[in-house]
Amino acid sequence: MKISIKNKWTNVVIVEGEVENLRSFLEINRNANLHGADLHGADLHGANLYGADLYGANLYGANLRYANLYGANLYDANLYGADLHGADLYGANLRYANLYGANLYDANLYGANLYGADLHGADLRGADLYGAIIGIAQRDAVLKALGVKLEEK
Repeated sequence: MKISIKNKWTNVVIVEGEVENLRSFLEINRNANLHGADLHGADLHGANLYGADLYGANLYGANLRYANLYGANLYDANLYGADLHGADLYGANLRYANLYGANLYDANLYGANLYGADLHGADLRGADLYGAIIGIAQRDAVLKALGVKLEEK
């Protein structure tokens, strides 16, 4: 499958080629700069995105199951409906990311910054949220995603 990764603001091609080449690119280029990249629907199952800069990237519906996103910058990234089952997001910056309906089942979010992220409809069951940063406005969405029942008094 051919893929072309473009910066969504400048339309400049960052990487182009076969998906396997993208995986090789990511393995070789730790801390890859994919700032604003359009990766919607990409199959990045198990990909090594350690420390990658995915600021503002479009990962709508992407398969990131078991991906290594340790320390990645996903500020303002679109992860709507993305599959992050078992992904390692230790210390990742997910400020203002769109995680609406994302699958974060068993994901490692230890120390991740989720302030301002849209977590409505996200599945956080089994996720490690120790030390994660969330805002007051997200509290109810996080508790609901964890299966906690909220009662109004």
